[in-house]
Amino acid sequence: MKTWFITGASRGFGALIMDAVLASGNAAIATARDPSSISDHPRLLKLPLDVTNEGQARDAAASGIKQFDHIDVLVNNAGYGLLGAVEEASVLEVQRVFATNVFGLLNVTRAVLPYMRKRRSGHIINMSSVGGYAAYPGWGLYCATKFAGGT
Repeated sequence: MKTWFITGASRGFGALIMDAVLASGNAAIATARDPSSISDHPRLLKLPLDVTNEGQARDAAASGIKQFDHIDVLVNNAGYGLLGAVEEASVLEVQRVFATNVFGLLNVTRAVLPYMRKRRSGHIINMSSVGGYAAYPGWGLYCATKFAGGT
């Protein structure tokens, strides 16, 4: 049985990936800012995680290891878009989208990677979008986070 650590698992692709993992007989550590919307399952550990909080990411990884002993796959899925003209976005809006889509991904990866290195095994999947290949009007800042490799 493989154990998957999935960020942003409360809806969208994260929820679909979690459902597929559980349906295949594997275990999931499903994280979300509010995990109460995630259904219960015997092979599921639901944890609160704001990816911008590095300490919370470390705690979630440690809780997953305590429950399942290992993490085989990390899916960095948590993220959000910011639509609007670059010059109209506030400093706080820009910081928030980068904190989540770029630095949040790094926080979770840094939290999980030591456990994978110890086992000398594991896969990391970073969800992105076409915005990581080409920018579009109104999506400049969001695409900048995608070009940076964020989710």
